[in-house]
Amino acid sequence: MSAPQPIGSALTREAILRALSSLSDELGKQGVTGELCLFGGTVMVLAFTARLSTKDVDALFQPTPLIRNLASRIAEEQDLPTDWLNDGVKGFVSARHETTAGNLPQFPHLRLTMPVPEYLLAMKCMAARIGGTTDEPSDVTDIIFLIRHLKLNSAKEALDLVGQYYPTNRIPVKTQYLVEGLFEEGNV
Repeated sequence: MSAPQPIGSALTREAILRALSSLSDELGKQGVTGELCLFGGTVMVLAFTARLSTKDVDALFQPTPLIRNLASRIAEEQDLPTDWLNDGVKGFVSARHETTAGNLPQFPHLRLTMPVPEYLLAMKCMAARIGGTTDEPSDVTDIIFLIRHLKLNSAKEALDLVGQYYPTNRIPVKTQYLVEGLFEEGNV
C-alpha cells in the first residue's frame, strides 16, 4: 500500500481507490449502499487511465449527508484534503445527464457511475480551462484525449456534440476557440 496523500497534493489512483473502499466499508457498517456519479479528473484517472492523478473527486452522491460526513472522517484518517470528495460539479450537470458504469471499479456498498464519454467531453469543453501556471487546472489534455477516444474528425463535430448536452447560447466563446484551435494546430 502506498503512503498517505499529503494535504494539498494530487490524488493518485491508489489513493482514490483506498478512500472509496473505506467509504464502501463505512456505508456497509450502516447497512447502506451509496451511489457516486464521478466526473472530471477522477473519471480520467479511474475509467480511462488517461492521467496519473487529480486534485479531488468531483461527484454527485447519495445519500448526500451521510456520504459527506463519512468523507470528512476518511479525509482525516487518510490525510486527504478536506474536500477530497465534493459535489461542486452539480452546477455544471446537463439536463441530458447520461451515465454509465463504464469500466469503473465497483465496491460492495458503493455503486460508481460516470458520464458517458460524449457528455464528459461536453462538460470539459464547457469548462475549457487552459491553465497557464502549474497550480491552475487545465482541461486541454483531457479534451484532446476524449476527442481522440470518440474519433471526432472536426471542430464542428466536437462543438455539435457539446450542443447536444448544453443550450447553444450557453456555450462560451472560449470553448469554440479552444476546440477550433486544437484541430487547426493538429493536436487531435
